[in-house]
Amino acid sequence: MIRTGRHCALVMHVHLVFVTKFRHKVFGDVHLRRMEEIMRAVCQDFECELVEFNGEDNHVHLLVNFPPRVTVTKLVNSLRGVSLRRLRQEFDDLTRHYWRTSKLWSGFYFAGTVGGAPLSVVRQYTEQQNWPR
Repeated sequence: MIRTGRHCALVMHVHLVFVTKFRHKVFGDVHLRRMEEIMRAVCQDFECELVEFNGEDNHVHLLVNFPPRVTVTKLVNSLRGVSLRRLRQEFDDLTRHYWRTSKLWSGFYFAGTVGGAPLSVVRQYTEQQNWPR
């Protein structure tokens, strides 16, 4: 989705990966389905779009289209905090994995910007520009 402002047109995506604390294998199909719903709602609150969501038993991947006014760290903190609270309320079986620290997620996360063209194409395009003489 291309976002437009008065003086710009933007497409900004970030690839996020959240890992469970100690990489415990805690998620099943029902957890991941509900987590996708929760994270989609959080993204809407930030005027972002959750383009893609997938996961395994100990981590999740998100592809999020976001506006420039949203900082990735605030989005990440909200996604992880809201998902922890809601999953804790709805799934008692997850509690045994984080009862000591009240943390479902590891303190580490991955965030990588992604865009339309691969870096090699952008690099080649930039290198081919002609300097005025």
